[in-house]
Amino acid sequence: METDILGHVLICILIGYFAGSISPSYIIGRIKGFDIRQIGSKNAGASNALITVGKFAFIFVAAFDIFKAWFSFWICQRLFPQLELAGIIGGVSCVMGHIYPVFLHFHGGKGFACLAGLCLGYNPKTLLIMFLIALAIAVATNYVCIVTSSMSVIFPVYYGITTRCWLGTLILAIPIIPIFIKHMVNFRRIKSGDELRLSYLWKKDAEMQRLGYK
Repeated sequence: METDILGHVLICILIGYFAGSISPSYIIGRIKGFDIRQIGSKNAGASNALITVGKFAFIFVAAFDIFKAWFSFWICQRLFPQLELAGIIGGVSCVMGHIYPVFLHFHGGKGFACLAGLCLGYNPKTLLIMFLIALAIAVATNYVCIVTSSMSVIFPVYYGITTRCWLGTLILAIPIIPIFIKHMVNFRRIKSGDELRLSYLWKKDAEMQRLGYK
């Protein structure tokens, strides 16, 4: 029985990790003739797709990354309904695959959209609550990196308080340190005044001028 459980856990990890390793931002960059990890914020995720390609690429990449985490949660839950935390294991593994994708030599994105997909897989109402919290943080700080880092902590805490499932909480907490490590360069840029603000979405020219781009 224990062997079966371990086998199911391993399958969930592999499903989530390899789904997370699929990088639509990298694929779009290659179609456009560049490696997205070498320009812009040098991050293979939706935010850099916005900077380097545009809003439509951002929407597609964000939707794809949300979907792959949702799918990882959903398929693992469907495959192993007897494994209580199958969905969470698959979803967290997807976040880790997105951050450290095997196909891109472990140089991927920063996890925000995948976190949203994980929340969606767990409970759409929870996603709405997390979205409202994220929106409040975004308005207060104007920096996406602070939103992502904060939500990586807030969601596991919320889950732990509402479910009292501490094993699930620990699993959800696994991406926290990798996400903070991934964002250290952003925090340094905030300190130096060189970090792109969220207001780029509606004040592109002003933000580019502030950062010294023509």
